Amino acid sequence: MNADTYLLLRTTHLTCVSLSITLFLLRGWWRWRGSVLYSSRWARVLPHVNDSLLLLAGIGLVITLQQHPFVAPWLTAKLVGLLLHILLGMAALRGWVRGRLAGVTWVGSVVAFFYVVGVALSRDPWLGMAGWGG
Repeated sequence: MNADTYLLLRTTHLTCVSLSITLFLLRGWWRWRGSVLYSSRWARVLPHVNDSLLLLAGIGLVITLQQHPFVAPWLTAKLVGLLLHILLGMAALRGWVRGRLAGVTWVGSVVAFFYVVGVALSRDPWLGMAGWGG
């Protein structure tokens, strides 16, 4: 694969990451505030479309870079953190938990998301959030 393909995959992946967390934070805010926007059709569909594109770009990067989960420890940590983010986010936004626990799971999901970003930046599963520092 050439450099242009890699750049397109990487740019798509990073753009989708930014949109993913933005939509997640918005949906959490709307749910907490009881906004009708939370249950609007576009707010339910767009995150799934974006996250599917994010996943496809991520798979493309894995293939391009030839670094695979369960072989590259940082990529395994990213995958585990992503699964945690998804499960906690679903628990919070789909009403699996209520009250304060919903808030705790939502915050936990956000923390897991930023752990994944930290691991991606540092390529070190043990640094996680410390990866933001350089």
